[in-house]
Amino acid sequence: MKDLFEGLREQLNSHYSWPALYTFKFVVPSGSRSKLLEVVPQHSEITEKKSKTGKYTSVTIRKVMGSAEEIISAYKRIKTVEGVISL
Repeated sequence: MKDLFEGLREQLNSHYSWPALYTFKFVVPSGSRSKLLEVVPQHSEITEKKSKTGKYTSVTIRKVMGSAEEIISAYKRIKTVEGVISL
């Protein structure tokens, strides 16, 4: 069976030379923001912006990543956060 992340792995390896600066973008309910920040790669540059109502927070994370596998591992951890939307 093909890995669910195989397409992403192929795309990342064809577009990046490792290590490379990678940008993750998410929208998360503001109540889940702290949980998201617990599972993102350490030592990342993080910028946040709340929605007008404060119900959601958009989070941009930039970090030099060593491989496609590191990125996929981060996405697997992040998808455990309730309500997170990857952009």
